[in-house]
Amino acid sequence: MTAERSERTRTRPRPAGAIKVLPEPPGVPDPLPEPAVRDLRLETVLGALSDPLRLRIVRKLLLESEAYDHTCGWFGLDRPKSSLTHHFRALREAGITRQRQYGLERRSQVRVADLNARFPGLLDLVTAWTPPDQD
Repeated sequence: MTAERSERTRTRPRPAGAIKVLPEPPGVPDPLPEPAVRDLRLETVLGALSDPLRLRIVRKLLLESEAYDHTCGWFGLDRPKSSLTHHFRALREAGITRQRQYGLERRSQVRVADLNARFPGLLDLVTAWTPPDQD
């Protein structure tokens, strides 16, 4: 990276909706299986984000997180549990989210550091996206 590009990156203002990253609390369970950072593939990540519901889930996690990770009920999505399970699994298997099992529930968070390392600027595009009015 050139000094000029580094300077532009450092001084570029963050968007109004800055990504929220909360520190990992002690004693959280191990994450469910997920791809390693080196195995993240752009076409897989973009494929998972091509679904408007999944894109909305990731955007909400990035901008509105209230805790370290969230249950699917936090999103307020009016969808069958089987449908939500499918969408959250697709995000995890693509390497976008990390899920942990807490008893009977799974909680999700975006793998911000991993995605920024592999695909710089991608999450900024997700946060800048304006969802259409809800159906």
